[in-house]
Amino acid sequence: MVPHLITALTGPINELEQRVLESMPAIERWFRLEWMEHTPPFYSSVDLRNAGFKLAPVDTNLFPGGFNNLTPEMLPLAVQAAMAAIEKICPEAKNLLLVPEAKNRGSFYLSNLATLVRIFSMAGLNVRLGSLDESIKEPTTVALPDGSALTLEPLVRQRSRLMLKDFDPCTILLNDDLSSGIPDLLTHLHEQYLLPPLHAGWAQRRKSQHFRAYEEVSKKFAKLLGMDPWLIYPHSVAVDGLDFNTGAGLDALQAQVDATLTRTRRKYKEYGINEKPFVVVKPDAGTHGLGVMTIRDAKDLEALAIKAREKLAKLQGVPALSQVLVQEGVATHERIHEAVAEPVVYMMDRYVVGGFYRVHADRAEDENLNAPGSSFVPLAFAHSSHLPAPGEKPGASAPNRFYMYGVIGRLAMLAASYELETTDPDAEDYA
Repeated sequence: MVPHLITALTGPINELEQRVLESMPAIERWFRLEWMEHTPPFYSSVDLRNAGFKLAPVDTNLFPGGFNNLTPEMLPLAVQAAMAAIEKICPEAKNLLLVPEAKNRGSFYLSNLATLVRIFSMAGLNVRLGSLDESIKEPTTVALPDGSALTLEPLVRQRSRLMLKDFDPCTILLNDDLSSGIPDLLTHLHEQYLLPPLHAGWAQRRKSQHFRAYEEVSKKFAKLLGMDPWLIYPHSVAVDGLDFNTGAGLDALQAQVDATLTRTRRKYKEYGINEKPFVVVKPDAGTHGLGVMTIRDAKDLEALAIKAREKLAKLQGVPALSQVLVQEGVATHERIHEAVAEPVVYMMDRYVVGGFYRVHADRAEDENLNAPGSSFVPLAFAHSSHLPAPGEKPGASAPNRFYMYGVIGRLAMLAASYELETTDPDAEDYA
């Protein structure tokens, strides 16, 4: 099933799909050579937007939740990728300590944890959950919607090792994005693998750094395929020194919004796209889709400043509220049952392990779909994204469309590896 693409301008995306399929051996060799020089993030998920004339990532998550949205058919891929990732890091690994979000007891998130436990157990590891929640003083059982249960246990720090009372792991897998800072428990660990590294968390990571890396990757890839990198890259720039309460920095923000709209109008004219461009402004650090704003005219920023005070107030505790990312807006013209949808690609190590569609019936094609009320449709990725079907008409084959999505997802994952190398503090003191 390829979701209905509502746009008269399907040409460029179908041409891109055709070019990607024809170039598959060169693309896979290119990725292979890149992974010889760069280490992929342990796991990641990428939100894509397909505008019909442009396909681009708009967010890359290095602490993905939502593994529960993958279909059972996808789990063998995830298990295989988990085996490869663990073997590369710690071949003799026996115990894996999974550290979830401290305060999240939502049923969807707990189901995500249960899926991760299942994946890594099937990969040959003893998996237990150690909670950063200080209210967890003893093993605590939490029920899941399907009738099963998880046990959260208090973390124990012994000198430079993190463990549970009777469980000493060689590998610690974080599923908390560190939006509210880095707990002391996680600092200065020795002889244990902490995945992802601390600087991958939102306490230090910035979206602008990621998209700078992605711009570099997209240019390399576009050169390989002989295409315009704009077709897969959303222009992105950071604006610092903002204070929405006092209005400080709004002039600089308005100038960048105006410049991005002007650039986009030029590209639309070049490609004969008869749509009104827009810009998305979002916090440069942070997650869960909070504080994301759509702007079609730089003049709207005056009214936006008032709304932003309310929206950004929700983000207290998240660092760098004074810095935002101004990003060229990429509409999503995909629909499932008339509702706006966007593909989300899931990866572990360097492999695509599946994905799903995020669907929101109450949001428009130029709005953020990562919001309350969204639902998930895994059907579209039911077939392996590794096995395209050569010879099929572009836009008509689900395996081909999702192979292409997997390629763009892996480009974002490669950009994340560039980003983490650039921002690695090495022996820097986190405490």
